[in-house]
Amino acid sequence: MIDMEIELRPFAWGDAIAEEARALRFAVFCDEQGVDRAIEIDEHDPGASHLAALDDGRVVGTLRLVRVAAKGKIGRVAVARTHRRKGVGAAMMHWAIEQARAMGLTKVVLSGQMDSGPFYESLGFVGTGEIYMEAGIPHRWMVLTL
Repeated sequence: MIDMEIELRPFAWGDAIAEEARALRFAVFCDEQGVDRAIEIDEHDPGASHLAALDDGRVVGTLRLVRVAAKGKIGRVAVARTHRRKGVGAAMMHWAIEQARAMGLTKVVLSGQMDSGPFYESLGFVGTGEIYMEAGIPHRWMVLTL
């Protein structure tokens, strides 16, 4: 599944590893995709469940899981360019789905970029609703019933 030795490490927003995760999010979303830095970090980060994927101690992937009533919302899924298409994103998503199950949630949703739709569909997510623009990028809601 993963083409390399990757460690998945949950972390809190105040942990030392959070700084590296934030830097990766800025690199992927802001530098690569043009998302405004002012909206990348938001009010959901402090209370979210965060995950880092580490390769030789370096953060190469990150995501967050936020509880919203009886469902979980996965977001800010970012993988370093050097580690894409190697199973890192899938491993992180499986962790988030299992976390949501462990929390007793019935559904997981995410706001997926259209380019990433096939990836999320391969994990069992189903697109729903209309395509919309978020931060200048086309998105669609994706849902996974647990």
